Amino acid sequence: MPDPVVLFATIILLVPMGYFLLASPAFLLVKLDIPQVARLLRGMFNAYFLAIAIAGVIAMAAFAVTGRLAFAIGIGLIAAFAFSARRWFLRQMDAQISAGDADAARRLRRLHWGGMLSNAVQVAAIVVSIPYIAPA
Repeated sequence: MPDPVVLFATIILLVPMGYFLLASPAFLLVKLDIPQVARLLRGMFNAYFLAIAIAGVIAMAAFAVTGRLAFAIGIGLIAAFAFSARRWFLRQMDAQISAGDADAARRLRRLHWGGMLSNAVQVAAIVVSIPYIAPA
């Protein structure tokens, strides 16, 4: 029987990741040289990284309490990545938003793609590990 605490913790972690997975491609349809759009993208990244860091700590605690230390370490690494990547991403985005040159939008788009790829890899890792997390 699957442990409901572990399943709930996994869902808590997947919800913000799923939201970002669905919401972030919409920014591919707009120009990032518009300051309001760039700031909105920055705000979405900020909220995403905060949500993943908080949800990751909650999920890590749930896995540790249930005795699944390997998964707790894995989830803890995701939370630590989100915590550290938030600072780096936001600093890079701020630099590109304030740069105002012709290549700034291109560099901002590259950051956007990198964030989406990072999220997709993390979602894939969690989804692939679900059969091991909660065996039926």
